Amino acid sequence: MDRILQGTAQYSNGALTIVALAQEAGVPRNALTQRHLDLKNDFYAEVRARGQTPHSEIRLRRQIVKLKDLRAKDATELAQLWTDVEHLVRAVIQLISHNRQLLHALS
Repeated sequence: MDRILQGTAQYSNGALTIVALAQEAGVPRNALTQRHLDLKNDFYAEVRARGQTPHSEIRLRRQIVKLKDLRAKDATELAQLWTDVEHLVRAVIQLISHNRQLLHALS
């Protein structure tokens, strides 16, 4: 943990993640996520205490921004589709009316 926090990682990429911590300690990741939650929590607490943000949190924040952008684009597209539906319904009603007039004229 100290090597990662000091930026001198030897066995991992030095990221502020549990994966890097497990690599640095030479243990499987699930050892930290399932059996030694205290070590995982201590690691993240130390990262935050130093004023740093864990890489997993940074990644999730970026993903949230992307998802919000996609959601806004989807909302715009959905509004346009509803407008298109309204126009198409009007066109269908006009065509039905015109068709009835033509049928009436033929009979």
